[in-house]
Amino acid sequence: MVMTDIFNKLKELQDILAEKYELEERIKNSPGKLSAQAELLDRMKREFIELNTTYEMCREKVASLKTELLNAETSRENCEREMDNITTHREYETLDRKIKEATEKEQQFRRDLQKEEIDLADLQERLQQHETLLTTQEAELNAGKAKQSAEIEGFKQQLDMLNEKSLPLIQDIDPEIISKFERIIKSKHNKGIVAVKGNVCDGCHMVLPAQFANEVRSGEKIVFCPYCSRILYYQEADDDTQYFHMDDTGSLSDLDEEFEDEEFEDEEQNEDQDDVKDMGYDE
Repeated sequence: MVMTDIFNKLKELQDILAEKYELEERIKNSPGKLSAQAELLDRMKREFIELNTTYEMCREKVASLKTELLNAETSRENCEREMDNITTHREYETLDRKIKEATEKEQQFRRDLQKEEIDLADLQERLQQHETLLTTQEAELNAGKAKQSAEIEGFKQQLDMLNEKSLPLIQDIDPEIISKFERIIKSKHNKGIVAVKGNVCDGCHMVLPAQFANEVRSGEKIVFCPYCSRILYYQEADDDTQYFHMDDTGSLSDLDEEFEDEEFEDEEQNEDQDDVKDMGYDE
């Protein structure tokens, strides 16, 4: 297969893989979108259970107070009926004391019962509100899960289509190259094949050695960038863009030496001018 065809296939495969990895990432992160909502529902359920436990304790206390109040009322009424049968002053005093004690207990039980019944009514109202919120939250979460499940299923169908679309692109290319190409796209932000313009990698913008750049330009085999590991293909640089073009006679070190020579000449000129001023001559 001609290398140009291979590069074209890799470019097309690059777009397919980028879309594929994006879908896989969305599938992976989908459950996290509902995690906060699920945690909120779990917390609301725990709060509901605690509130219901408090309500049941209060309800039992109300029932107990009602029983004690009934007993106190019965005791007072019995004592009051016995008043008709007393014969001595001593019996009267004893019975009167019992009536007063029963009356005090009855009034205390009634006050306590009234307070507990108010608390019970408040707890019951809070339980009803909490149950309504709990039902709404649970319904929203279930709807979200159903929507998410349908969304994930759609993503998986798109993945199947992309996998089928990629098959004819990879069948004539070395599997090791494809495997490395896939890893590069995953780690290099969806770019696995880039141009070399002049002597510069368009992926990492590093200047490549002249011999290496010439090897890419020849287009005889697949070459990976020594800096960013992307697959390289040659492309002529734009006229309005400056790139380093190196051959066997020059390198970046030569440019550094030229800059150093210019700086040295400027320093000599500045020293000569200072000498003239020191001698009292105007410029």
